[in-house]
Amino acid sequence: MSQEIQVPELGSVSLLRYGWRQLTSMRTALILLLLLGVVSIPGSLIPQRTQNPIKVGEYFKNSPELSKWMDQFSLFDVYGSPWFSAIYILLFISLIGCVLPRAVEHFLAARALPPATPKNLNRMEHHISWSAQGDELEIARAWFKSKRFRVLEKDGSISAEKGFMRESGNLFFHLALILVLLGISFSSLFGMRGMAILNVGERFVNTTTSYDSLNNGKLFNEKNLPDFALTVDKFVAKYNLVTSSPEDYTLDVNFSKADLTQSELRTIKVNSPLKLGNTSIYLQANGYSPVVTVRDSKGNVAMQGPVPFLPQDSNLRSIGAIKVPDADPQIGFVGSFVPTYSRSGADGAVSVFPEALDPRLLLAAWIGDLGLDGGVPQSVYRMDTSKMTQVGLKSLKPGETFIYPQGSITFEGYFQWVNLEIVHDPGKNFALLGGIVAILGLLASLFTRRRRIWIRVGKSVEVAGLAKNAAPGLDVEMAEFVAKLKGGK
Repeated sequence: MSQEIQVPELGSVSLLRYGWRQLTSMRTALILLLLLGVVSIPGSLIPQRTQNPIKVGEYFKNSPELSKWMDQFSLFDVYGSPWFSAIYILLFISLIGCVLPRAVEHFLAARALPPATPKNLNRMEHHISWSAQGDELEIARAWFKSKRFRVLEKDGSISAEKGFMRESGNLFFHLALILVLLGISFSSLFGMRGMAILNVGERFVNTTTSYDSLNNGKLFNEKNLPDFALTVDKFVAKYNLVTSSPEDYTLDVNFSKADLTQSELRTIKVNSPLKLGNTSIYLQANGYSPVVTVRDSKGNVAMQGPVPFLPQDSNLRSIGAIKVPDADPQIGFVGSFVPTYSRSGADGAVSVFPEALDPRLLLAAWIGDLGLDGGVPQSVYRMDTSKMTQVGLKSLKPGETFIYPQGSITFEGYFQWVNLEIVHDPGKNFALLGGIVAILGLLASLFTRRRRIWIRVGKSVEVAGLAKNAAPGLDVEMAEFVAKLKGGK
C-alpha cells in the first residue's frame, strides 16, 4: 500500500521569501519591462489630459459614452493611472532585487584572481603543445601584461583571464535602467508642466496663477518654481509659398530672472527652448487673436480686447467664442477667423495661406443666457447656444463694424498668439545619465569577449584557451600568443 507524501505548508515567512524570489527573478523583470512597453501604447495613440486637454474635450463631445468608458480605465491619463504606476513600481523593485545582488557578486569576483590552471589542458577546445625551450613563461608573462590580462602564476603555469567588462557592461546596463526609472519617478513626483497662451506684447510672470493649464507632481512645491518673467516681443513665422508648410518659427522675448529688474532679449525656436536650470520653456503652437470692441444698445463699451482663436487646419483657419456677460442682455459671438480669405463652394469661407494677407472675421451673434453663472466649466473656444437666440451673421474686415439690434461689434485688428509650454523636470539629468550609461554598458556587453588562456611549462609547453559563450576571435588571439612564444626562442 502506497503512502501519501505529506507536503509541508509554507509559513508566512517562507511564503514572503518565495514571493520575493519570484518578483526579483530576471524572467519577471523582463515580463514587467515588456508589459510596461505594451501598456504605454494607448498613451501614444489616445490624447492625454496633460498633453492635449482640448483633444480630450473633443473626444467627450463626439463620443460621450465611449469617452466615459475610456475614462474609467484612465486611458486619457495613462502615465498617471494606478495600473501603470503599479507596473512601474513592480518593475523598479524587481530590477533592484535582481540586479543589485548580482552586481555585488560580480564586482567581488572581478577583484579575485583567475582560477588555477586545470590539470587536463588537452580537453580544452583550443589546445597546442610542443617541446619546451625554457623561456616560455617569461615571454608569456610579458605578453599577458602587454594585453592587460589578469594572471595567476603557480607551479610552473600561468592562468590568464580577460573580458570581465562583458558582464560589467550588462550589469551597468541594468543599473542604468534603475537610474532612468529613478529620474522619471523624481520628475513625476516633483516636476510640473504648464501651458500659457500669450499675445504678442503680453507679459508672463512665473506663478501658478499665470498658467492656462497646470499639471504638477504630488510632491511639487510652488517654492520650487524659478523666479522669472518674460514679455513676448516679436513672433515671426515663415511659410512655404507653394505648399503653405511652415519653414521656421522664431519667438523673441524680453526675459528677466531672479529680481525681475534686468531683462535680456532671448530667442525661442521649436527645437531650441529657453532653459533656466531644470526648467525649459518651449514654443508649442501659434495662432491669431482677433481684437474686438463690443458696445451695447446705448453705445457703452461692454467688452474690448483680443480673444484667442483655436486653429483648425494648417492654414490657421481658427474658431473661437466671444462672450460678453456684462452686456444687457447677455450676448455671445461664435466666430471664425481666416488669415487669408477665400471662398469655397463646399466649405464656405476658408484660408488659403497661414499668414494674415487678407484677414476676415466671420461672426454669428447670439443673445440669451451664456451659462457662465451655473458653475459648470466651459471651453473658452466654444459657446453653448442651446438657451440663446441668433440675431445676425456678418463677415468683417479689419476696421468694420457689425451693427445688430442689441448693440454692435467692431473688428479692430488682430494679434498673433503663442502657446508656451513651461516644464520643470528635476529628474531629467538622472534620466540622461542613465541613458548614457545604458548605451555604454550595452556596447561593452556586445563587443567585449570573455576568455581565458593557460600555459604550463615542463618538459613540454602546453597552451590552451577557452572563450565564454563560444565568442569568436579566440583562435586568432591564440595563434598570436603561440607565435610570440615560439618566436621568442
